[in-house]
Amino acid sequence: MATKVSNFSDLIQRVTASCLLHPLAGNRPDDISVQRSGSDSDSEEERYETKQEQDGFDEEEESKDWEAANKDEPSNERILEMEMLMGEVFDAVSAMKRAYVSLQQSHSPWDPDKMRVADVVVVAELRKLGVLRERFRRTVGGDGGGRGRWRLGSLTLREVVAPYEASLEELNKEVKAKQVEVDNLREKLKTATSFNSSGGRSKGKSKRRVSCTTQVAAAPAPAPEQFEATMNLVTEASKSFTSLLLSLMRSAHWDIAAAVRSIEAASSNATASADSVVGKNHSKYALESYVNRKIFQGFDHETFYMDGSLSSLLHPDQHRRDSFTQYRDMKAMDPVELLSILPTCSFGKFCFKKYLAIVHPKMEESLFGDLEQRRQVLDGHHPRSQFYSEFLGFSKAVWLLHLLAFSLDPLPSHFEANPGAEFHSQYMESVSKISCNNGAGNAYASMVVSFPVSPGFKLGNGSIIKARVYLVPKNGF
Repeated sequence: MATKVSNFSDLIQRVTASCLLHPLAGNRPDDISVQRSGSDSDSEEERYETKQEQDGFDEEEESKDWEAANKDEPSNERILEMEMLMGEVFDAVSAMKRAYVSLQQSHSPWDPDKMRVADVVVVAELRKLGVLRERFRRTVGGDGGGRGRWRLGSLTLREVVAPYEASLEELNKEVKAKQVEVDNLREKLKTATSFNSSGGRSKGKSKRRVSCTTQVAAAPAPAPEQFEATMNLVTEASKSFTSLLLSLMRSAHWDIAAAVRSIEAASSNATASADSVVGKNHSKYALESYVNRKIFQGFDHETFYMDGSLSSLLHPDQHRRDSFTQYRDMKAMDPVELLSILPTCSFGKFCFKKYLAIVHPKMEESLFGDLEQRRQVLDGHHPRSQFYSEFLGFSKAVWLLHLLAFSLDPLPSHFEANPGAEFHSQYMESVSKISCNNGAGNAYASMVVSFPVSPGFKLGNGSIIKARVYLVPKNGF
């Protein structure tokens, strides 16, 4: 009996210890049954020992995992440093966004000063972000254990900064391009200044001059040959513009014969007759006469009577130098590009005035279907059309001729043949061929001027630039 009580007490002690160590085992009632046999007690003891071994192994694994986690986890100091760095990044990004908003607002309305200030702020914030990125890379790269943990944040920051780096690179390219342009302009200015100082031309230097030069002897004097060559350019430009205008009139189904009769009447100050003396294929000459008469009107005045300036009379020498300087500066310029920069310069005002004089509102509406180009001209803008570009080329040639005329001393005299005047080969040139059987002299002797096509000039050296005229027989005039 004593043996049974001892065995029973020992069994209770083992079961109690097992329940204390493994409380979940109490949920399984089958395992808590009272074992009375010695063999069952031994089996329970074996299970208890095996369980203790497994628990010890699990505790060892958890300890290793905890130590590894503590090894990779950054210190409090490191975390504080990273939090401060990210705070600076967010502040820099917010400041950059505000600067970029200011940059956008400066475009509408257009404010160059405000735009320049906002651009400087944006670039400064982008540079600050670049510095923060480098700090972040150095901080992460200094700890081999934390590199993998912080790599995701590094990539995120790189993705955020990449667009701004691209913008910064584009801005740097623009700055370099502008710097190259500035250097070229400085070189040109240096060349012109050195030329004016030395009074001669250095080899390989630019031919351009500055208009504010005080060295009169350094600049070459205008020559009559230049005037003759420029007059040839005017003639070619006049023919080109007239051909374009005539083709537009034909496309608009104009009555060309009626237009020619109206031009003839205007030339002779008479009413238009029912029949025209102009040949069927010679309408272009009548139209060219009309265009030249309009554009050369006021040629004898220094500003085409656009204002009351009298500087050519009050300061003739200075005015001649200024006119020739303008001629040399403008000769190589594209009139379209020039007027896109300086639309209301003297040449621009000349183009406005002559376009309105040559192209009547009804003519423009008939040719183009509206008055859009005229509205732009009246608003002080130069239209970007093929017709107006051709007109600008013609106007530039006449303007250059005018500048050269007021550069010469004495001023070339301007003359024009009157309708009905006899033909003089010394001063006139026929635009059409005269067919005859008895010799050219007899044929021209029987011809008279129907209308002038372009004016002539007599230069100070005695040379004559002949006036172009359209001739008709005397009996047919």
